[in-house]
Parts: sequence; structure tokens; C-alpha cells
Amino acid sequence: MSGFAEAARRLAGQAGLLLGWRPEEFWAATPEELASALAPLGEAMGVDTPAVDRALIVRLKEMHPDG
Repeated sequence: MSGFAEAARRLAGQAGLLLGWRPEEFWAATPEELASALAPLGEAMGVDTPAVDRALIVRLKEMHPDG
């Protein structure tokens, strides 16, 4: 399984567990929507989550060129 596919599978599972999202809700969400939904959980745990911006997306594409 590719790096992107494995990360997406893991994140979809976390969204289901933490947010109660079904797979279709996860796949229909934008990265910004997912970040916004997870932000309160991170804040409650004292975790500072990075903003999803163009630079982050470019970096992720470079890390996972398989799409």
C-alpha cells in the first residue's frame, strides 16, 4: 500500500472514531473541513495543529507523488 493510501486509510479511521464520520463523509470533506473538525480535539489535548495552506499541500504532494 502506498504512503498516501496508508495515511488516508488511517486518517479515515480516526475521523470515524473521533468524529463519528462515515467513509463517504470523510471522502467528501475538504482538508480544511477535516482540520476544522479536528481542531477542537487537538486544542483540548494541548496539541497545536498546523494550518492547511498551499505550502503544506505542496510539501505533501512532494512526499507522496503517487497521487
